[in-house]
Amino acid sequence: MSVEKKSTIKERFSRAFWVANSVELLERAAYYGVFIVITIYLSRILGFSDMESALISGSFSAGLYLLPTFSGALADKMGFKNALLLAFSLLTVGYAGLAILPTMLESAGLVEYTDITVFKGLRESSYKWMVVPVIIVIMIGGSFIKSVITGTVAKETTEATRAKGFSIFYMMVNIGSFSGKTIVKPLREAMGNEGLVNLNYFSATMTGLALIGVFFFFKSARHEGEGKTIREIWDALLRVLANGRLVALILIVTGFWMVQHQLYATMPKYVLRMAGEGASPSWYANVNPLVVVLSVGLITQLLRKKTALFSMTVGMFIMPISAMCMAAGNLLDVESVDLGLFSLHPVAFMMIVGIVFQGLAESFISPRFLEYFSLQAPKGEEAMYLGFSHLHSFISSILGFGLSGYLLSRYCPDPMLFENHAAWEEASVHAHYIWYYFVAIAATSAIALIIFGRITRKLDAKQALAEA
Repeated sequence: MSVEKKSTIKERFSRAFWVANSVELLERAAYYGVFIVITIYLSRILGFSDMESALISGSFSAGLYLLPTFSGALADKMGFKNALLLAFSLLTVGYAGLAILPTMLESAGLVEYTDITVFKGLRESSYKWMVVPVIIVIMIGGSFIKSVITGTVAKETTEATRAKGFSIFYMMVNIGSFSGKTIVKPLREAMGNEGLVNLNYFSATMTGLALIGVFFFFKSARHEGEGKTIREIWDALLRVLANGRLVALILIVTGFWMVQHQLYATMPKYVLRMAGEGASPSWYANVNPLVVVLSVGLITQLLRKKTALFSMTVGMFIMPISAMCMAAGNLLDVESVDLGLFSLHPVAFMMIVGIVFQGLAESFISPRFLEYFSLQAPKGEEAMYLGFSHLHSFISSILGFGLSGYLLSRYCPDPMLFENHAAWEEASVHAHYIWYYFVAIAATSAIALIIFGRITRKLDAKQALAEA
């Protein structure tokens, strides 16, 4: 290979591009390592009820989807490097806070732990709510990351290299997601529930390394004072909310994401309670990004000549099948499912099957939703409108996590609330009913999308006739 050709390849992406993608990998590993077990941490370590832990984690998730557009505007004003330094500082302090808080409460004599598994008094104590400001710190830090990293990728690539640049970005996201979730199981196996606490030190270390990387190596072409103002973004949000077609689509797709969010809201607690402590919910969750990575390109290519609404509708009708599979594990009359090299509890096995269908549904829906959403934007405002394309996840985080907390409390309650295992088994005999609610939500959304498609086609035809 000639020196000239090597130079061309080397100069294809800037140093800022590679630094941004590297710290994105570290941030995603930190985030997913904590988020996959956040409801378990809140309940087992800090004594929150299922409903309370759902409220906190759902609000956290919702904020991460709503705030980036606004924090992105601040990042434009203060400069990307300063924004990243602020973000990773907040994340490092926040994750370390999640690790330190239980020890701090114990040292202050506010709670007594026995091997960090059984706590005394914290369930009824208000001191557990000290975790809320810690989570808000993480939420604010994370909101800057979402906007600044994608902004850097866009800024540091050309029209010729942008597709490849975002491909690398999504690869880094998925590597980080996979590695963060993977580390949870060995920590829990080695340390029990104490691993749920020490996991936060891992996340703080990841974001601390990212902070150092940004400080020494990041230099962006993105200068301070650029971008939209908060007022302009707020006005754009109001315009989106005034668009009846977009609001209707957002509400319909919210049904899909309510079910998808159960990967974090319901699945970890449900699997551990129904399949036992040997289950690996963090590893099961990795099936979703694996399926998406393997299938999204093929599915998009196969349906390239179909409309975005057609592809989304196919995905919507896959989603009830996913939730039905998740319910089926509690109905299989076998002790384990033999897979040759290893066996799985039927609840765990059917959960994985359901997650596979969930990943397929996401591959049909997500890319085409963004396509459809961008086409509804006024010319020249596509990027700003896409900033609000995740409003469905803001709504579904609040509703999905909230419903999860209620359903877990009713059908699959915390075993620690019962005097013995037999009493808990009697209370959780209908645990699979949880998933029937999500079957209904997914099916309703699928039918609503068909109705939406028919109405919008008629309106478009009428408008075309009027303009002819």
